[in-house]
Amino acid sequence: MRPGAAALCCCMGLALAMAAAHAKPPPPAYHLRVVGGLADLSQYTRREEPFWSKELARISGGRYTAEIVPFDRAGVPGTEMLRLMQLGVVPFGTALMSSFSAQYPEYTAPDLAGLNPDIRTLRLTLKAFRPYLEKTLREQHGVEPLAIYVYPAQVVFCSKPMSSLADLSGRRVRVSSSTQADFVTALGAVPILTGFAQIVPSVKAGNMDCAITGTMSGNTLGLYSLMSHVHGLPITWGLAVFGANRAVWTALPAELRDLLQTELPKLEASIWSESERETADGLACNRGAPECAGGRKGRMVLVPVSEQDERRRRDIFASTVLPRWLQRCGQRCAQVWNSTIGPVHGTMASAPKAP
Repeated sequence: MRPGAAALCCCMGLALAMAAAHAKPPPPAYHLRVVGGLADLSQYTRREEPFWSKELARISGGRYTAEIVPFDRAGVPGTEMLRLMQLGVVPFGTALMSSFSAQYPEYTAPDLAGLNPDIRTLRLTLKAFRPYLEKTLREQHGVEPLAIYVYPAQVVFCSKPMSSLADLSGRRVRVSSSTQADFVTALGAVPILTGFAQIVPSVKAGNMDCAITGTMSGNTLGLYSLMSHVHGLPITWGLAVFGANRAVWTALPAELRDLLQTELPKLEASIWSESERETADGLACNRGAPECAGGRKGRMVLVPVSEQDERRRRDIFASTVLPRWLQRCGQRCAQVWNSTIGPVHGTMASAPKAP
């Protein structure tokens, strides 16, 4: 009987092993639906999408999973993202802060055109503004802010030779926000508000002479083959808030909330580092420098930021961009500015004059 018992045990063990091999893994304890940033850009493809689709499951041992879709492919209007998060239609979403300009212009304060000539200054600006932004998102919109992302610097690409910002006078320049329009208008240029996807068709059609867009996203579009010059001054950057509907957030398991509050700051830090690197790499690739790593090499002329350009930037911000923003935004924005960003930059806001 001993050989028979041994054989029976062996068969049972083999059957259990086969059953285990074919058994489905237990379902996750919680599955999140996330609307992310802009498709095809590195922030999404290299950072956001891998974090939600892979990293969350890995670091939680499979207990928590997520699916993510970029907002520009999700059928979600960028201008409605904050409201849809407030309503819970989008439980977790990424909203471009520039899209708030019509309804909530005060939220665009940290990235006004000409305010931040480098990422170090942008960090200081956001640090001063962030407590106000987070408090108002929670209290007025029912949105829990979880991270703030940044895109690479938005610079000027031109199809005609230029040696300074002054050469933009009389040219038609693509802009993506009202403060960019204010900035180029002060230079004597004609702003043309155009969506990102329409830049190349507009350039090819001869409808614009220059375009403000990201250093690397411009490379991805192929502007290095359509235009000849790129200026090194960041006009704006591009900030985005990642947040959750407050009711959805508080209903999450405490363990998952703790995990996200630990990991999302790391994701934010990696996105900021990536944007800083891509700003430099985009410029290197557009001019065809040997250090180009992530884009395609062009032969553009890189126009360095001169002392004259830097003085012009400061003057235009103080005399045009800030006052016009205050006109659109109102007295409350002057108060917000003076209690957050103004002291950091040594530029205080006066009560806005009637337009």
